[in-house]
Amino acid sequence: METVELDEIETVSAAALEAHGATTSTAASVALAVRVAEANGNRICGLYYLESYCTQLETGRVFGDVEPEVIHENPGTVRVDAKFGFAQWAFKAGFDTAVAAARANGTCGFSIEHSHTCTSLGYFTEQLADVGLLAIGATNSSARVSPPGGSTPMLGTNPMAMAVPARGGGVAFQFDYSTSAIALGKITMAAAAGEPIPLGWAVDADGNDTTDPNEALKGSMLSAGGYKGYGLGLMVEVLASALTGSRSSVEIPPLKAPEGPHHDIGQFYLLIDPNSFSGDGFWDRVEALADVVNAQPGARLPGAGRGPSASGPTTVELEPAVWTQAKALANH
Repeated sequence: METVELDEIETVSAAALEAHGATTSTAASVALAVRVAEANGNRICGLYYLESYCTQLETGRVFGDVEPEVIHENPGTVRVDAKFGFAQWAFKAGFDTAVAAARANGTCGFSIEHSHTCTSLGYFTEQLADVGLLAIGATNSSARVSPPGGSTPMLGTNPMAMAVPARGGGVAFQFDYSTSAIALGKITMAAAAGEPIPLGWAVDADGNDTTDPNEALKGSMLSAGGYKGYGLGLMVEVLASALTGSRSSVEIPPLKAPEGPHHDIGQFYLLIDPNSFSGDGFWDRVEALADVVNAQPGARLPGAGRGPSASGPTTVELEPAVWTQAKALANH
């Protein structure tokens, strides 16, 4: 393993994206997301995705030079047309408008429409919690999950995220979960490493349980918690696709294929200003909830204290091949 400064990861990522056709502003927004993913140990959404971003910039699967259009026609809704560009840049474009709308109205529906994959959904909800808003997010992806009793994939891994603000700033706790049994990236990484996967993650093309990631990729993934996870996946599908006018999971092409049509994915966020509801009671109850959890040795709230404003590491350990590839992309 190689120790690398997070500042350098962000700089190299931005340079790689610019070298392959992204504007400086777009590259900066995506590179920051890569940095945060690496800082949080989220390898799937960090440098692991950089080569795909760069390749798809060159082939036109994602546009790196578009300006997102922010649409604010109703007091409590903010829509952003990403115009087949990066979700990170579109989110940044609409962020201030959405936050102001939530504070003025108590709530705001904030949609990102027709974008490239956002990779880490929690990255976005954390930013909203960091400015004092309770945020719930949903997005979909290529169909990989079959319904219980079925054998044909019709839902993506369809993650949902929730980030809860802390009194005085920062994130009290947050989670970002796929509604499938596991994120697809875990299976693709296992396949690349030649490692087995646990039973319960996926089935093969004949519907049989498998520990072979390659057979899983030919078959379908399973919902987390059976029917319960399937129901949540359907909810996410409606929010991310039907509500944003973007592709449904069965229409989304493979995300990491070098060439092909635009991802055309949607994300939907519900922003809630706690001060418009229970006020101080919200902060009191969130802290009381944390106290109950923290009083139990070994227990913790998910993602407690994490977020854009939280202090964190300045360096991370990387596999040398991953870092070598990132620097090569920057010198394209």
